[in-house]
Amino acid sequence: MKGGHNKKSVRVEFVMSEAEAELVKERMAELGITNLSAYLRKMAIDGYIIHLDMGDIQEMIRLLRICSNNLNQYTRRANETGNIYAADIDDIRTRLDSLWDGMDKLIRGFANIS
Repeated sequence: MKGGHNKKSVRVEFVMSEAEAELVKERMAELGITNLSAYLRKMAIDGYIIHLDMGDIQEMIRLLRICSNNLNQYTRRANETGNIYAADIDDIRTRLDSLWDGMDKLIRGFANIS
């Protein structure tokens, strides 16, 4: 391997029907894959491709950022005024409980991947 790239030197060719080619294109589109060679190589070697919908994880990250920002604001207010408000604590507790519920759902979803 020169320059860290895997040199591919073996060419494999096969023929498929139009219907099979359409199915391959549909499967690739479902997974968001555009490189036919990479898709066929992965399927030939592993027999499957796992596509993770990262939308739920991105939403969890967004919610964590909101919680972190709120916690920073509450901490700043507590340092400035010397007071901690029960409503602020309840708000952050509710948000964190929601985050934990979402994380539990994600972890259970990952556990069901086979």
